[in-house]
Amino acid sequence: MTVMPTYSPFDMFAPPAGTDRARPRVFIAPPRYIQGRGVLHDTGRYLSLLPARHVALLMSERGHRTAGRAVAESLRAAGVSHVARTFNGECSLEEIEAHAADLEGERIDALIAAGGGKCIDAGKSIAYRLDIPVVIAPTLASNDAPCSALSVIYTADGAFAGGEFFPDSPALVIVDTQVVAEAPERYLVAGIGDAMATWYEARVCLVNDTAMNTVGARPTLASGAIGETCCRTLFDQGTAAAAAVRDRTVNDALEAVVEANTLLSGLGFESGGLAAAHGVAQSYTAIPKVESNFLHGELVAMGTLAQLMLESRPDEATRVAEFFARVGLPVHLGQLLLDGSDMAALETVVEGTLAFPFIGNMPEPVTADGVRSALLDAHALGLSVCGRVGDASYRQLRDA
Repeated sequence: MTVMPTYSPFDMFAPPAGTDRARPRVFIAPPRYIQGRGVLHDTGRYLSLLPARHVALLMSERGHRTAGRAVAESLRAAGVSHVARTFNGECSLEEIEAHAADLEGERIDALIAAGGGKCIDAGKSIAYRLDIPVVIAPTLASNDAPCSALSVIYTADGAFAGGEFFPDSPALVIVDTQVVAEAPERYLVAGIGDAMATWYEARVCLVNDTAMNTVGARPTLASGAIGETCCRTLFDQGTAAAAAVRDRTVNDALEAVVEANTLLSGLGFESGGLAAAHGVAQSYTAIPKVESNFLHGELVAMGTLAQLMLESRPDEATRVAEFFARVGLPVHLGQLLLDGSDMAALETVVEGTLAFPFIGNMPEPVTADGVRSALLDAHALGLSVCGRVGDASYRQLRDA
């Protein structure tokens, strides 16, 4: 197998040594983003944009039996041959390397990764090792992985292990909103939790003139505007979009929120930057009972509340927490099977947050005491909000 050189965007966009030049502003995006009801049935036709004639289709075993049929039929209709490979559930280096080695002899000219966030991220890493374009077809709107040129890597046990960066964004992103509408509501709502962080993290990166986005460059004004639009769309349309998924219906609200969860959040976080919200979220994955029971976006929701408390913005945190409670996201530690007296768990999150690579994007220095207080303040706020708003939506999604 060809060993691809490790790509470091921080080296690529760093100012030349010995100069006084500032970091450039860099915006990252896929060449084509395609969203709509039934677009998965046109995958084969869209591949002519690459072009690709022999591809690999990476999906879970269940995915091959469901949405994978539409993709396979579309490929056959377009005269594109394919080999099917099964994603086994974890975006770990072990799984990535095994698939890359297996596909080396197939002489494929593109890889289609269709499924949830971990399958998508694994597909990006596999395609990079094979030096071929990757096509992303998310079957959920549960996270903002589809558009990004990076993969979040986990251990075989599911704990956060780091990230891989790629010089190219996915060649195509194809989002079938009918498929999203037929998935459980919890996944769309988790995507709302992930996407809501986009503006709050991009905002602190814009106001902190030493902050860097995910490629080590300064954020653009465009990324901030995208993040703000993402946030506004979720507040305005989130509840109606969740209702559409309950009814398995595609409407304007669902189209708007799917775009916010996938495109706006994907461009916004990658080009706008990350901060404490994702640092807290990724740290929760080090607690086994949290990692095994909760989705990424649910943890990011909790991270967003902690970041707003860390910024001393309790009024905005209250507004966000009330929205989260109404739509069905966790807002206090009890909803993550934890509580405020579990100091060992809290210290795990504190330590992980301080070690997060982008925690320095926060405008003020972040300390252990500050993170600890923010976690507990967010917990207290969440309890208060649930006392007023209730947590019926959260319980309904968790019990479904």
